[in-house]
Amino acid sequence: MGTTDKIYFVMGVSGCGKTTLGQKLAGRLGIPFFDGDDFHPPENIRKMAGGTPLEDADRKGWLLRLNELALSHRQTGAVIACSALKEAYRELLGKGLQGKVRWIYLHGSYEQLYSRMKKRPGHFMPANLLKSQFETLEPPVYGIHIPVSLRPQQALDRILEENRQEDLKSGLSP
Repeated sequence: MGTTDKIYFVMGVSGCGKTTLGQKLAGRLGIPFFDGDDFHPPENIRKMAGGTPLEDADRKGWLLRLNELALSHRQTGAVIACSALKEAYRELLGKGLQGKVRWIYLHGSYEQLYSRMKKRPGHFMPANLLKSQFETLEPPVYGIHIPVSLRPQQALDRILEENRQEDLKSGLSP
């Protein structure tokens, strides 16, 4: 068991760079990348695009789909980008994956992320929903914490180093 049979959840509020960093990490590790946004049911997309925040009930089916995806890749590894805003969501995402999950939490200020969101074209998530995500967010006390102020390559290097250190602590070969 090593770094490539893990499920890496790259998490944080909208606009923090989950997709960009997740794709870089998956490419570096040689494992598949999945964007959690691609697994939202159409009604969730419509709701968010219309400016209405999702509620727990809206997210449950989506989280279960992402857990199934993770379970299907538990032998080969994968990187999954999703908000995972609450501890209860992370518990559901990691169900059945004990010892296999690594959490990467991308964090920044509301102002930093709002500015980023205003600049990204064509995304269904409007910038005015960012406030509701910050209100929902329960930052994890575990995992690899990456400030959004880092350039993508710096963030990737930090993740790989912290991942290597975690493998060494766990007795896994680097």
